[in-house]
Amino acid sequence: MPIHLEIVTAERVVLSDEVDQINAPTKDGRIGILPRHMPLLTILDVGELDIIKNGEVTAFAVTGGFMEVLPTRVTILADAADRADEIDEARAEEARRRAEALLSQRRSDQEMALAEAELRKALIQLKVAALKNLKQRNQ
Repeated sequence: MPIHLEIVTAERVVLSDEVDQINAPTKDGRIGILPRHMPLLTILDVGELDIIKNGEVTAFAVTGGFMEVLPTRVTILADAADRADEIDEARAEEARRRAEALLSQRRSDQEMALAEAELRKALIQLKVAALKNLKQRNQ
């Protein structure tokens, strides 16, 4: 019995599908969600979100948000969510370099916080893209 998953950002519905398992990065650590999970509302952290369907894992890079878990449905309201195969690695690498350059300069606390957030986003995108590339090489 699968569980219905919706991943939504401000810009689009990223995914709406029946899945077997969800592994999500939360502020309290990674958690796994299976069908008939107890109700839960949690804050997502920046990290890798794995969706398992028919034994196949699909990775997403998420940069925070909320996850509502009900026994038959999971809704993820993400700040940003990118499927591994949607990530432009060159663009993510450039964002990483830009953020690191900003962090090396002494700027306002607000600018530093924004640069740190950009760096975390770029790093998780690069990690998820690297996992996709590794998976493709091993096939």
